Amino acid sequence: MYDTLAQGYEELYGEEQRKKLEKVAFVLKGRILDIGAGTGIVARHFPHVVSLDPSLEMLKQAPGEKVLGVAEHLPFKANSFDTVVSLTALHHTDIDQVIGELKRLQAPNMAFSILKKSKKCEEIVSKLKEAFGMEVFEEEKDILLIKEIKH
Repeated sequence: MYDTLAQGYEELYGEEQRKKLEKVAFVLKGRILDIGAGTGIVARHFPHVVSLDPSLEMLKQAPGEKVLGVAEHLPFKANSFDTVVSLTALHHTDIDQVIGELKRLQAPNMAFSILKKSKKCEEIVSKLKEAFGMEVFEEEKDILLIKEIKH
């Protein structure tokens, strides 16, 4: 589906995604993994980002390091990232598998936005909060979940 949306994605959703990024930017530190990176909004604003997405057409537009893949099977070693971020993508995943992968990665900082109108929103928020002790913030269209380790 996203391969066909790729060309117009930035025009359709770019501004909305930038606003979400601004709200979680304080958490993004060090080496960053962006799950469901799409056209690379995070990589355009932060250094040291690996953009992961299942859509090759979306990834072609992302700057920097790119990996074609899915959140349920992250092809990275534990402790490879300081931060994991995902903006409006986790409702497309099997959240139980994703949580297992996130635990394996052991990134100290995380920031996720979950689309409120997703049928799985409540379940995803509940499971992420329980698994990682994340703070929850309600926005107009999204629920933001934040876990930040302050040094």
